[in-house]
Amino acid sequence: MKLQKSLTQNTDYIKSVLSSDDVTFLSLKIKETDAVLIFVNDLIDKNNVGELILRPMQEFSGAIEEKTLFQAFHSPEKKCVYTADEVVTDTLLGNALLLVDGLELAFSFGLKFFEKRAISEPPTSTVIKGPREGFVECLPVNVSLMRRRLKSPDLKFEYLTVGKYSKTPIALCYISTITDIKLVKNIKEKLKKIDIDAVLDSSYVSKLLVERKTSLFKQVGNTEKPDILAAKILEGRVAIFVDGSPIALSVPYLLVEDFQSASDYYNSPYSATAARSIRVLSVLFALFLPALYVAAELFHLQLIPLSFLLTIVNSIKGIPLSPSYEMFFTLMIFEILNEASVRMPKYVGMVVSIVGGLVLGETAVTAGIISAPTLMIVALSGICLYTVPELEQTFSVLRILFLIIAGATGLYGMLLAISALFIYLISFESFGSPVAAPFSPLIKEDLKDGFYKGFIQEMTYRPKSIKTTNKKRLGGQD
Repeated sequence: MKLQKSLTQNTDYIKSVLSSDDVTFLSLKIKETDAVLIFVNDLIDKNNVGELILRPMQEFSGAIEEKTLFQAFHSPEKKCVYTADEVVTDTLLGNALLLVDGLELAFSFGLKFFEKRAISEPPTSTVIKGPREGFVECLPVNVSLMRRRLKSPDLKFEYLTVGKYSKTPIALCYISTITDIKLVKNIKEKLKKIDIDAVLDSSYVSKLLVERKTSLFKQVGNTEKPDILAAKILEGRVAIFVDGSPIALSVPYLLVEDFQSASDYYNSPYSATAARSIRVLSVLFALFLPALYVAAELFHLQLIPLSFLLTIVNSIKGIPLSPSYEMFFTLMIFEILNEASVRMPKYVGMVVSIVGGLVLGETAVTAGIISAPTLMIVALSGICLYTVPELEQTFSVLRILFLIIAGATGLYGMLLAISALFIYLISFESFGSPVAAPFSPLIKEDLKDGFYKGFIQEMTYRPKSIKTTNKKRLGGQD
């Protein structure tokens, strides 16, 4: 509905839509002309309302028309809106709207004010060296953090609104001289097609953007640190900020990203390479060690060294469960303890972890329910799983699947399952970039920042696995 010249007609319609006690309709006068100021009580800075709107209204002496009134107000964020729907939307976003009798428009002033969390180090990405800033739930704050990192006119932000009821602001962030514009358009089209009641967190967007809806693997990257996101943007990715979420998304996503840590880029390449090697080995242990142990115990005893085999035989005497059931039972105990420690209050959760890990595990071994080697393997697998925390949920599911396959078919079935997993990853793409890059397809130049961390002087070009318009990052435009 377009705004009419009648103030009463406009106000009555907007009151019928915004019929809530926290929405204020303040009757005013500009000289002898009636006006109404509309705002949500808890979303507006009332001091600024007085200074930037009410005071100029009292001092106004010009003609009651659009141009002169617009120039009279001192608010740095102001615009004119011409429909009642825009008035409603802007009011709910925290703006103050001024309607004047005789004008077919409303003046919108950006005077938002609400409590927000202070910038602090995110709990998911702690570092010994390097920046400790983390994103917060406020979109303007997150945008400012990126502007502080990348002070370039080529850094662009594009805003959209998603959610029928939440009207959640979303910002796309990219560097226009690096990022492929087709990628930006593709993401914008996908976001505009989202039809959902509310977007309450960036995880909603990440699930709605992906092409393979049922995939176990991530298809969108995420981070809580501005320095990490700035580095991803400089490689040609597009960042997505969602108001109300401290986690920023990035596309396209490569699997190798989660094996990289922020501290890798602030330490020497040697220590970073060693750390990444440990992460890869840890993931292999976490995924395959329980399954290999069960397969060897059930089908391939000849693979176990004799001395270790004798130790296993002595430890499993009297155990009522078969090796596969025993391993599965122990893994379930570990997952239950992990879930309980996360869900319970902080200090109670610490007690549960200690009591469950030490007392319950020791008691189960002493009572002869599970064997000591099984407990040790599950504990080692669980610890190794958290060396790559971003993939912990995915690898937890895969670990159980490999265990079931190994218990049913032995090593041969397990090898087939691993082959199927590799084939799946090789055929997997995220917004036009192969997820398994730079290993499949093999891109030798990108290996300098894969599982091996090269010297910064060697990284002349941006990753070739991501489409960019400027390939060179050392020495200028290529």
